[in-house]
Amino acid sequence: MPPCLLASSPSPRHPVSPSPTSPSPLREMVGTMGLPVLAGVLAVLAGPLGWGIEPVIVQSALILAALPVAKRAWEGIVTEGKPNVDFLDFSALAIVTSLGESLAGASMVTLIQLGEHLRARTARSASHHVQQLLATLAQFAWVERDGQKHHLPIAEVQPDDTVIVYPGEMIPVDGTILRGSALIDEQKLTGESVPVVRAVGETVYASTGVREGEIYICTEKVGATTRAGRTIELIQNAPVHDTRVENYAAKIGDRAVIPTLLLGGAVFAFTGSAARAASVLTIDFATGIRVSVPTTVMASLSYAASRGIVIRSGRAIEQLAKADAIVFDKTGTLTQGNIAICGIKTPVGVSEKRLLQLAAAAEQRIIHPVADAIMRHAQYHELTIPPRGEWEYEVGLGIRANIEGGAVLVGSDRFLRQENIDLEPLYHQHPRLQEEKIPAIYVANNGQILGVIQYTDPLRPESHQVVDILSSLRGASIHLLTGDNWHRARVVAAQLNIPEPNIHAEAFPEQKAKVIQKLHEEGKTVAFVGDGLNDSAALAYADVSVSFRDGSEVARETADVVLMRNDLWGLVEAVSIARNARDIIYQNAGIVAVPNLTGLALAATVGISPMVATALNNGSGAIASLNGLRPLLGGLVAGATDSRGATHRGRSLLVAPTSYQLNETME
Repeated sequence: MPPCLLASSPSPRHPVSPSPTSPSPLREMVGTMGLPVLAGVLAVLAGPLGWGIEPVIVQSALILAALPVAKRAWEGIVTEGKPNVDFLDFSALAIVTSLGESLAGASMVTLIQLGEHLRARTARSASHHVQQLLATLAQFAWVERDGQKHHLPIAEVQPDDTVIVYPGEMIPVDGTILRGSALIDEQKLTGESVPVVRAVGETVYASTGVREGEIYICTEKVGATTRAGRTIELIQNAPVHDTRVENYAAKIGDRAVIPTLLLGGAVFAFTGSAARAASVLTIDFATGIRVSVPTTVMASLSYAASRGIVIRSGRAIEQLAKADAIVFDKTGTLTQGNIAICGIKTPVGVSEKRLLQLAAAAEQRIIHPVADAIMRHAQYHELTIPPRGEWEYEVGLGIRANIEGGAVLVGSDRFLRQENIDLEPLYHQHPRLQEEKIPAIYVANNGQILGVIQYTDPLRPESHQVVDILSSLRGASIHLLTGDNWHRARVVAAQLNIPEPNIHAEAFPEQKAKVIQKLHEEGKTVAFVGDGLNDSAALAYADVSVSFRDGSEVARETADVVLMRNDLWGLVEAVSIARNARDIIYQNAGIVAVPNLTGLALAATVGISPMVATALNNGSGAIASLNGLRPLLGGLVAGATDSRGATHRGRSLLVAPTSYQLNETME
């Protein structure tokens, strides 16, 4: 046995502790809103209804309800070094409460906490995603030591260990093949749907699977240092933003804090009236915005869900609305991810039907994507498949089979040449066959070439129209990012009119993440669309990531947007929803700003009571919140012409999908 080359010692993979169970939505709502609602009820009973409840009881409830606001205000000063919106809210609450305006204070704290609750529900978490990724790595391995085979936990496998992988198993380590050869499914790592043959001296990677064959691997990397492990590390270190800080509400509110404080102080200095100063602080622009924005976000999320689009956070909506670089994975994203027959070529006098019958007979019950495609193609054309006699399969080459008394060979051109089959009659009839570089299976019978069956991973029916629509968005660029080879990447890009500079091929997961980061450095807001483990690092590093319901579990858990209908029309609709949500947020800013500016002018000049100021401030917030509900009321897609339609700024963003049919003839 060849000696293993020593690899650098990897760090042991540390187990991830399970995250604590998240509270139920109802319990979370009660925890956030219980005290504010109680304070509001007591204020109403003691004030307008005159139930005679002691003021100290009402004010105590109000103080307890305001404690979370006070805590956030203090944390803002400590962490940000300046007062934030919570500080402004707390200041107004403190003044109003000290003046005995319990009803005004209770209504303020209720609205503040409602906005906080809505924002918390849209925040993004990454811990569960990482746990799902770790679960994709093999946990045990067969290791040969001193001539004995041991089934060990992966944490006990060391560099230089000889790991054995049997058919149907996942490769648990990165390393070099010492003995044997195997047909390996690398789709989780590279995205390529066609398995590849790996033999002695070649490198194999953890998280890929052995379809056929048995291999002995000299271990070089395990756990976190494997390619799959580094992918997980990339995701763990990926930037995860807090929507509460990044959304429009916080930005607008933060800008208003200092001016509002200064104005309130000036009013108190000139008038000596704490009530008028509290009125100024109450009209802070932030409350209405901070409630209406999450309302718009939640309404848009709910509407998207009803359309089969799961958007996980408000930040995802924000980033999707301004995405100007849309990056697609190839296999399973722009393509269907399943092998399909795209052509049959034969020499003169050979029937395509007979060639397909013999190929299907030889390939029946063979577990291989190309064999499955040949069988499906034969069934589609309703061919009778002859029985197969004795047969022998050679990994990476092809199959020999006795069919109806003939010696049939099905496999690569190398396999047929090895069996002394003359391919010239085929190439003479089809001179461009060798130049096309389309993947193909060759078929021969009784020493004579019958022809070739070409196969491909066809585009999704909607890919061309979807790419055209997204390309037409102002300032948007479309990119193709794939682990597949350059030739196949260029073929797909040419079909979709994606320019050559925007093609990124032969990219492993960490290289995909680097491409995303490079686009970031160019000032782009990046949306990445992918469906596999090999896409998870790029999904994590993109500003907004999109996957499919039928994508890998890892991709679903990592993605910000999941298309439950498994087609790309959902992406176009998601962009439309996000852009319309952004427009509604801008409208709400105006709805809140106009009445609050008026109230602020009145509070600073002639003076208004804190209760009137609260009513004015909260009233504009309520109107903005109702406007934010328009997505659920159908306003988001008014004017759509079909069930999958959506509009953007008054024009149709989606077009009705056209039927897709592969026209084929059979001699």
